[in-house]
Amino acid sequence: MSATPQQIRRSLARADRGATLDVGEATALLAASGAELDALCAIAARVRDAGLESAGRPGVVTYSPKVFIPITRLCRDRCHYCTFVTVPGKLESPFLSPDEIVAIAAEGAKLGCLEALFTLGDRPEARWPEAQEWLESRGYDSTLSYIRAMAIRVLEETGLLPHLNPGVMSWEELNRLKPVAPSMGMMLETTSRRLFETKGAVHYGSPDKDPAVRLRVLEDAGRLSIPFTSGLLVGIGESLTERAETIFALRANARRYGALQEVIVQNFRAKPDTAARHRDDLALDEYRAAIAVSRIVLGPKMRVQAPPNLVSLDECSALLAAGVDDWGGVSPLTPDHVNPERPWPSLERLRALTAQCGFDLRPRLTAHPEYVNRPTTWLDPRIHGHVAALAITEGPDAGLAVPGVRPEGLPWQEPEEELSGSGRTDLFTSIDTTGRSEDRRSDFSHVYGDWDEVRQAAEEVAVAGTPGLRSAEATALAAAERDPGELSAEHALVLITAEGDLLRDVAALADELRRQVVGDEVTYVVNRNINFTNVCYVGCRFCAFAQRKSDADAYSLSLDQVADRAEEAWQLGATEVCMQGGIDPELPGTAYFDLAAAVKARVPQMHVHAFSPMEIVNGSSRTGLSFADFLTRAKESGLDTIPGTAAEILDDEVRWILTKGKLPTATWIEIVSTAHRVGVRSSSTMMYGHVDNPRHWVNHLKVLAGVQDTAREAGVAGFTEFVPLPFVHTSAPIYLAGVARPGPSLRDNLAVHALARIMLHGRIDNIQTSWVKLGIEGTRAMLQAGANDLGGTLMEETISRMAGSEHGSAKTVAELEEIGVGIGRPVRQRTTNYGRPQLTLG
Repeated sequence: MSATPQQIRRSLARADRGATLDVGEATALLAASGAELDALCAIAARVRDAGLESAGRPGVVTYSPKVFIPITRLCRDRCHYCTFVTVPGKLESPFLSPDEIVAIAAEGAKLGCLEALFTLGDRPEARWPEAQEWLESRGYDSTLSYIRAMAIRVLEETGLLPHLNPGVMSWEELNRLKPVAPSMGMMLETTSRRLFETKGAVHYGSPDKDPAVRLRVLEDAGRLSIPFTSGLLVGIGESLTERAETIFALRANARRYGALQEVIVQNFRAKPDTAARHRDDLALDEYRAAIAVSRIVLGPKMRVQAPPNLVSLDECSALLAAGVDDWGGVSPLTPDHVNPERPWPSLERLRALTAQCGFDLRPRLTAHPEYVNRPTTWLDPRIHGHVAALAITEGPDAGLAVPGVRPEGLPWQEPEEELSGSGRTDLFTSIDTTGRSEDRRSDFSHVYGDWDEVRQAAEEVAVAGTPGLRSAEATALAAAERDPGELSAEHALVLITAEGDLLRDVAALADELRRQVVGDEVTYVVNRNINFTNVCYVGCRFCAFAQRKSDADAYSLSLDQVADRAEEAWQLGATEVCMQGGIDPELPGTAYFDLAAAVKARVPQMHVHAFSPMEIVNGSSRTGLSFADFLTRAKESGLDTIPGTAAEILDDEVRWILTKGKLPTATWIEIVSTAHRVGVRSSSTMMYGHVDNPRHWVNHLKVLAGVQDTAREAGVAGFTEFVPLPFVHTSAPIYLAGVARPGPSLRDNLAVHALARIMLHGRIDNIQTSWVKLGIEGTRAMLQAGANDLGGTLMEETISRMAGSEHGSAKTVAELEEIGVGIGRPVRQRTTNYGRPQLTLG
């Protein structure tokens, strides 16, 4: 249904006075024409000008001097308007060779290009055996691994900055590519499911054009703080409402994460020999309306781009009048391989036209100035030097390209500084008494994302949702008694929400199962926690430990300091060091190997329990090694087991509330499963009592049971223990922001520990309770509800202490033994893997 003139005028009036538009009003404005369209464009231009003024660049329109590198023209999709993609029989080779790629980039560098745009089809090896064979014969396991290697070559041999457009990527793939490119991109095109699901529509039969999949890529890029380009393709058969919904989806992503650096509004042009060849080109007025509405909805801070080669040069002035402030990539060397029939306008003519419209045309880098000027947040340290060599560093033009600069190849490598040298280095002696100088880190407003979005998401998931289950109490308890390890999710939900007599019965059952499996002994390990750095940029909203490098409380320990701590712990009778740290972007990937080796070199018999799955993701992406290869090398360096932390709640709807950029559930599962396969056992954990509900706890335990079953089927040992971790709220940002509740109740703690024993029966024998988080009496209660282990002496426990734990950061052996003695249970020391230590305390 088309908008009425009254609706258009009313929406135009609201836009003119700066009111926030909704989808319906944006839809009406997309239909504007004549005088209303001119007025709409004037409003959009005013919004654009305000944004440029705010950015300190009034009247500056930008472009990126680039070369277009078509890595491969093969694709597994079948978009009905595309002429870029072809079939293997029409190509001399499935991929450009490394030498061809570098030659294009080198020639571009001579001509003053600064960007190497890597463009290609989605995962051609998934459809074409020829592509798979080409990659395998050259030692690459995927197209994306080839892109990563070629991006490094371009950086090192030419100095051009790669901008990667490989299509749909997973969270892990985005994370692996971030160290080799200042920016990436993928057009959203449209959120219309109709165009994806309807036979004959433009995206039918193209798996990578599923709007949900593409929105997930934008979400993951935002969580990983990757400067990202996206946009909409206008005129491919979408309705005006669908067009408006696409714009609003882009706005939602930009507001949530701040990583969407520019939005391209691209007009459809029909091409011969395509299924869409009979569709009309998008009319200029409709295009102007799409640009203007995008500008108004996306706001003054967003860079809005239109390709200057897809209209006539004269029509470019109309696009500027509609709110455009960026022309995108323009090449003096290579054609637009996606639209080869549309040559680029010469830079001289484009500059002259832009000047006629009252603007100064300036070159930029692949990442826009706002991202270049905050490199620690947005850019991997290994490309800082490449970006800095091309960017203006001071003044209002900071972040734009240096006029006339010619790129030169620079080494792509780990930062030269070792683990030491960042922040304070005296923490070896003072860490236990250092307090925070502020109640929040200095980039609080940015690193955690949009708190309003977080709050809304938390409200949607924090409902227990257990109506009608009370009548199943007797049945659920009987099922648990009969076959505890195979308890259904619904029966488990009944028991994990139990109160009163039922809760006592559940705890008693758990305690009896504990007695059957491990006896009455309460165990502990003599260990030391070593948090080797607290510099982190992941954005975990529950963490009060993480700091940015410039903060007063930031620290990183040197390898010698870590080894000193391990040696001191050994002399005090420890058999284990547990090492975990923040995700510092300047920490070399090989530092994890160095840390393990440093401890083993100093204390060969010390068990190294180290590196959370998130740290393994970080090390893998920075070294370029697969998870399996990274873990194997870490094991060879001295790693014995890994902590199963970074799990929080293994449900992404909760994980993305708790953290902005941490690994998704599937990746956590992949890493711990891979560790088990390569002979590295792990613990398992669950942090609960924040924005979650009991159904999430049950599902989390079910996931762990499945991972352990997989390990058993593969003939490997898998998990050593399960550790329930009650949320400590006191200093947690998510609590300070009014989103999370203040931790679990005693009822919650008893139910979680008891159900863990019941649901993991026959799979994970040891249930550990955290004296750090629960205190002595709370710990004793859990030991009578299915738990059998006290964890470690710790000697220091910075993470919980900084979160506000009031139960200390170290226990002596005598203090741990007293916990068990207080409930009449024998207590003994164990090893990390629950054996009996050969060493005795001196």
